[in-house]
Amino acid sequence: MTDEPLLQAKRPVSALLAGPYGHPFHPILVTVPIGAWVVSLVFDIASHLVHRPGFLTQSSEWLIAVGVIGALLAAMVGFLDLFAIPSGTPAFRTGLLHMTLNLLVTTAYVVNFLWRYGDHTSGTSVGAGQLALSALSVAALGVSGFLGGKLAYRYGVRVADESTQAEGYAPGGSGRTPA
Repeated sequence: MTDEPLLQAKRPVSALLAGPYGHPFHPILVTVPIGAWVVSLVFDIASHLVHRPGFLTQSSEWLIAVGVIGALLAAMVGFLDLFAIPSGTPAFRTGLLHMTLNLLVTTAYVVNFLWRYGDHTSGTSVGAGQLALSALSVAALGVSGFLGGKLAYRYGVRVADESTQAEGYAPGGSGRTPA
């Protein structure tokens, strides 16, 4: 078997949009929705533990919105990374599942945001259904993150090849990666 499909998956479809070789934008962009949505769940739970939870429910609503915006940005560059993977391969199937889960999670958070929108004025805790939807969404996000890790760490999608990586361990090496 030739290494061409593997090498193809390491190179960006568009370095300008998806990030240069060895420095993809997708992994840094996913930190925004992951962080926002995990903290929104923490705030949802905390809204049941404090006397005046209005600030937590409102903050959670904002975090959900920030996460949706971040997810859309991450999805755009992630979609470009998916195009770099040859179709019909286990890596491509994993990428499709990863993308599908992320789209479902993002849709769930859009629904959750619309469900909550403007509801924080009552000063009450987040509703049980909204809390359950957040918890389920974070769980699905964790599964999707596992698949994203599989794409990078097992299949090497958008990860520099081993000879490029070796430059960082050579005594006196420049540590530079090719453009």
